[in-house]
Amino acid sequence: MKSLLKLLFVLAVTIQMQSQEKTIYGKVLDESSIPLPGAAVLVKNSNIGVTTDFDGEYQIKAKEKDTLVFSYVGYITKEILVGTGNVITVALQADYATLDEVVVVAYGTQKKSSVTSSVTHVSASQIKRQKQRNYHNKLANQLQSNSIPKALQGKVAGVSVNQSIGKTKPNTKVLIRGVSSLNMKKPLVIVDGKITTYSKMESLNPKNIKDISVLKDASASAIYGSRAANGVVIISTKNKLVKNSETPLYIVDGVPIKKEHNYIVEGLSKSDIDSKKKYNKSEAKTKFGKIAKNGCIVITTHQGNFRLNNQEAYAIIDENTFERTTLSPLSTFSIDVDKASYSNVRRMINNGLTIEPNAVKIEEMINYFDYDYPQPNGEHPFSINTEVSKTPWHNDTRIVKIGLQGKTYNYEELPPSNLTFLIDVSGSMSSQNKLPLLKQAFKLLVNQLREEDKVSIVVYAGAAGVVLKPTSGKHKDKIISALNNLNSGGSTAGGAGIELAYKLAEENFKSKGNNRVILATDGDFNVGASSDIDMKALIEEKRKSGVFLSVLGFGYGNYKDSKLETLADKGNGNHAYIDNMQEAQKVFGKEFGGTLFTIAKDVKIQVEFNPNKVQAYRLIGYENRMLEDEDFIDDTKDAGELGSGHSVTALYEVIPVGIKSSYLKDVSDLKYTKTQVSQNYSDELFTVKFRYKKPDGDKSIEMIHVQKDKISEASQDLKFASSVALFGMQLRQSKYQNSASIEDVISLAKEGRGVDEKGYRSEFIRLVSSYQSL
Repeated sequence: MKSLLKLLFVLAVTIQMQSQEKTIYGKVLDESSIPLPGAAVLVKNSNIGVTTDFDGEYQIKAKEKDTLVFSYVGYITKEILVGTGNVITVALQADYATLDEVVVVAYGTQKKSSVTSSVTHVSASQIKRQKQRNYHNKLANQLQSNSIPKALQGKVAGVSVNQSIGKTKPNTKVLIRGVSSLNMKKPLVIVDGKITTYSKMESLNPKNIKDISVLKDASASAIYGSRAANGVVIISTKNKLVKNSETPLYIVDGVPIKKEHNYIVEGLSKSDIDSKKKYNKSEAKTKFGKIAKNGCIVITTHQGNFRLNNQEAYAIIDENTFERTTLSPLSTFSIDVDKASYSNVRRMINNGLTIEPNAVKIEEMINYFDYDYPQPNGEHPFSINTEVSKTPWHNDTRIVKIGLQGKTYNYEELPPSNLTFLIDVSGSMSSQNKLPLLKQAFKLLVNQLREEDKVSIVVYAGAAGVVLKPTSGKHKDKIISALNNLNSGGSTAGGAGIELAYKLAEENFKSKGNNRVILATDGDFNVGASSDIDMKALIEEKRKSGVFLSVLGFGYGNYKDSKLETLADKGNGNHAYIDNMQEAQKVFGKEFGGTLFTIAKDVKIQVEFNPNKVQAYRLIGYENRMLEDEDFIDDTKDAGELGSGHSVTALYEVIPVGIKSSYLKDVSDLKYTKTQVSQNYSDELFTVKFRYKKPDGDKSIEMIHVQKDKISEASQDLKFASSVALFGMQLRQSKYQNSASIEDVISLAKEGRGVDEKGYRSEFIRLVSSYQSL
C-alpha cells in the first residue's frame, strides 16, 4: 500500500512539473555555427513565439511536454521536445530544394488599400543581381563629375575659382590657395597629362575644365618624385579625348579612378603597390558593371588609402586676435579637454604629410600633456592654478597660464558603468589603422571592466544593429568575442547608429551610475542624417537623456574631424584621435577614468583683465570654444566637460599698458560713451571666474580666483606649454609667432621637459625635430 501511494505521489509531482512553464534559452545557428538572426521559435500548436536576436539567441516560456518549432527562410524546419533541460541550441540545415525561391517580407505598418499584392516573390538569383546592381551604381556614382566651375569652388581642397565682374565681361581665373604662404613656391601643374606652367593654368577657362584634382604629400611624391615637393595640380580639359574603346577601369584601394586619370595610376611605383589583379572584359562587366566593360585593374597600395584628393574635413579656425581691455573687458570661453588634434598632427608629421592649418587646434595640443597641478582639497572638483611670466617669443608681452586640475578617482571608487560601444563597420573602416586597430583598442578597455559594469555593442554600416546586449564586465570573453567578429563593409548610416545606441543606453540607464556612449569611427557618414548640421541637431537632442558621449577618431584620408568635434562638443563628451596602440593605451589605460567618468559639466571660464595693467590680451587657441559674455551666467548654454584626473590649460598673451605694439591699431574716440577705469585693485592683474555644474545638476556653481600683478620666472610647465603653443602657431602660419624658429621651439621644450615619466614630452621634442627635417 505504501509503495502504491509513493508511486502515485511521484506521478502527481511529475505531471505537475510537466505542466509548469519554465524559461528556455538557446541559439539558432546554421550548419557552420553562424548565428541566424530573425529565426522563428514557436511552441507547437500554440500562438506563443519569439524571434532570435542579432546573435541568434532566443528566450521563450514553455513546458516540458511542449515541442519547440525552429524555422528560418531557406532552411529545413526542426522540431525538438523541451524535456527537462533549460538550454536548447539548434543547428538548421539549408533547404536547397526551396532556396532558389524565397519570400521577402518587410516589417512595418502599411494600409491594406496600398497593398497591390500580398507577397512579393524574389528568387535568390534576383537578390544577387540586385546586390550587384547596387554595387555597380555606387561605383558609377563615384565617377560622376560635378559641373565646372561651380563644383570646383570650395569643393577641391586648395582650389579657388575667382570671378571678377568688369565692364565688358566676367573674368574667371583658377587659383591655388596657399601659394603666397609657401614663399611663392608653386605646385607642379599637369594639364591633359602634360607638365605646363602655373601661369597657363591660371589662364584656363574654368568652363573648359572637365576635372581637377590636387595631390599633396606622399601621394604626390609617390607618382612625380621630387618635382612634386609643393604638390601637384592635375587638370583634364574637355579638349582631351579619352579613347574609351580599350581603356580599362582602375580601382585603387576600393575607389574607382576616372579614366582621364588612368595615367596617374599607371605612374605608381611598384614599391607602392601591394597587389594588382586584372579582370578581362566579361569578368569586369559582371563584377563591376558597365563602367568596367573594357576590363578592370584592381590595385591595393601598401598604405591602403590612396586618394587623388585628400577627403579629410576640418572646421575652419579664425585665429583669435588681440582685444583691447577698454573695449572688450571680458574673455569668455568653454573648456576643452579634447586631445585629438595633437595625435592627428603627430600622425601627419610621422607620415611626412603637409599639415592642414585647420587641423591644428592649439588648445588640444597643449592639453595633450600633463602638468604639475595639485589635486583639489576643498568642496569643488578641481583646483585653480595661475602663472604669469615673460613671453618666450616676444620681449614686449607677457604670457599668462590658467590651469584646472580635476580630482582623480581610482577606478574602484567610480560608480557602475553602463557603456554602449557604437562602432562604425562600414566599408571605409577596412584599413588596418581603422577597424582592426579599433578592435584592439577596445580590448584594452574591456580588460579593465568590473563585474558591476555593463557593456552593449551597436554597429552601423548601411543600417544599424545590436550585436551585443548589455553584458557584465565579468564576461570579458563574450565581449571580446563580439568585437573579434566585427567586419567592415557597406555605406555609413551614422545617424541611425547614434539613434540606436542612445536608445539602448537609455533603456539600461543607471540612475546613480556612469552612462556613456563611446563612438568609434572615421566620421565619414553618408547615409541618412550625415552633415555636421544634422549631427549637431541630433546630438543636442540626445544629450538631454543624461547619457554622456566619448568620440574616438580612427584612420586618415577621409577622416572627418569637424563632424566628430561637433558630436563631442554638443553631446556632453570628449574627443580623441587614435593613430596607434600607444595612443590607445593612453586613452584607455592611463586616462581611463577621465575618458569615462565626468566630474563636472558645462565648465566655463571668464577672465577680466585690469585695464590699469593690461592694454590688450589674446587667448591662444580655443577659437571654436568662444562664448558670448552673457553665456557665462546662462545655465542653458552648453560648455565642456571635465573628467576624472583631466587637466585643462589656457594661455593668454597680454600687452602691458604703455607698450607700443604693431598688433594694435588706433581706434577713434567714442562720442557718446566715456570709458572710466577704476583706480582700485591696483595690485591685481586679472580676475578669473569659473562656472560648472555637477554631472547630474542643472544649476551652475561659481568660483573666483584673483591673480596679483606679479611676474615670476617661468616654471617648467609654463615653458613646455609655451613651446607647444609656439609650435602650433608655426604650423598654423600665425602672424603672432614673431618670426620664432623651430630651434626656439625645441630649446624651450627641452627647458620645460622636466621629469617626464611617460616620455610624452620627449616624444614632442623628437616630433618637432622630425618636422624640421621634412
